[in-house]
Amino acid sequence: MLRRLHWMILRKLPGPFFGWLGVLMFLLVMQFLIRWLPDIAGKGLPLLVIIELIVYNLAYMVVLAVPMSVLLATLMAFGDLAESQAYTVIKGAGISVTQIIWPVLIVGLLVSGGMVYFNNVVLPEANWQARNLWQDIRSQQPGFELEAGRFYDGMDGLSILVQERPPNSNELYDITIYDYREDSRHQSIIKAERGRLDPQDGGLAVNLVLEDGEMHRTRPARSGEFEDRYQRLHFAEHTIRLDLSDFAFQRSEQDDEESSRTTRTMPTTQMRNLVDSLSTERQERRSEFHDRIREIVRTDTTAEAIQDREVASEEMPRPGANEDTTDVPARHVAVGGLDQQTQRTIYSLAQRNARSLSSSITDVRRNLEWRDQRIRQYRVEIHKKYSIAVACLLFTLIGVPLGLTIRRGSLAAVGGYSLGIFLFYWITLVQGEKLATRDIIAPWLGMWIANIVVIGLSLWLMVYIIMDLRATPPLRKRLWRWIQQVFE
Repeated sequence: MLRRLHWMILRKLPGPFFGWLGVLMFLLVMQFLIRWLPDIAGKGLPLLVIIELIVYNLAYMVVLAVPMSVLLATLMAFGDLAESQAYTVIKGAGISVTQIIWPVLIVGLLVSGGMVYFNNVVLPEANWQARNLWQDIRSQQPGFELEAGRFYDGMDGLSILVQERPPNSNELYDITIYDYREDSRHQSIIKAERGRLDPQDGGLAVNLVLEDGEMHRTRPARSGEFEDRYQRLHFAEHTIRLDLSDFAFQRSEQDDEESSRTTRTMPTTQMRNLVDSLSTERQERRSEFHDRIREIVRTDTTAEAIQDREVASEEMPRPGANEDTTDVPARHVAVGGLDQQTQRTIYSLAQRNARSLSSSITDVRRNLEWRDQRIRQYRVEIHKKYSIAVACLLFTLIGVPLGLTIRRGSLAAVGGYSLGIFLFYWITLVQGEKLATRDIIAPWLGMWIANIVVIGLSLWLMVYIIMDLRATPPLRKRLWRWIQQVFE
């Protein structure tokens, strides 16, 4: 009987999970297109490139959609179990909650394990490919498109004006072309009554065929002439070949060096290696700084300097027993008995050493701050990848008692509870990331505090279900009765 019950519960999970996963992925894709469509449209990108960009960005959408789908599926499965009174029958048969939920927790553990691999390996590589593709798309020139009544200056040396162009047609009417390809001094002006666009070489070129027009141009002066020649030519048909190879989408070579990757595009193993390397370099810089201070301190402690100071000290007039020395400047004690030139030299040397030490301290401080910041960023991202993956198991753990508590498997109830929990989790995660990055709290605490809260809430709900606290008076009433008994 228990095995059949496990199988019945497990069969309730895949349908809602994949259904909600599809809905959430669709909404995220639509949000992505609405946000980035202005940057994609108008550049003549191949359809496969747009699909490739969407596929790469599906990775971060999966990270958002899978935990929430797990929570929704668990809530719907156990909410329906409670609403149909099946859970009441199960309790009446003497079966405890812990006996029926362990297969669901195993499923949540498997999903979390898969998300650990996905977040640490697949997601960084997808983000890396998406970033490189975005750079290629942003460097892409807008596609060749002639609009009626507007000059087109997208090609070097040509300015084209078309007064009329029928929709969805390559026919052109009343065409004016300014040709500066030779040089700005010897330009050509071409006017034609009509024309057409004739694509060539698979779209990499187009022939602009002009009909019934004339050309006005200036030509360089011949030998013995002092002025440029003016020419006016009539033509029945004239063809201008336009090279569109610059408008074709081209992929750049990818640089796979570690320095060009960010925290979002770097695998976890690589980030850990960088953290170890930065920590070692930070310790080396601190050791170098301490050695630098010792060197500066030892600069004026040689035998010759000590002897000079002893001689100067002996030659200094000693204050009497009753003489007050509180007003004697400290520098007189250090350079007493020396001539002014020697004193200026010593002061200059001391200032130079002080400036050098101050500059060294500033450089080391900035270097250490930069390394500390990088280490924090890498550690925050490492903990974030694991905490989001573990959230799938935690949402399963909280979904079981919450579904049995609300006793409703309807879409509105499940959606409301899930949205509230997920928003709380995600806002807490984002705020924790900001605090950890700013070194206000530790990276592990910033990334795991949301999970800690969810664990505490899920354990309380589990105790509430196991002990059947719904059948007992509310906690506030029992506490009030206990206080009354104490005072009585």
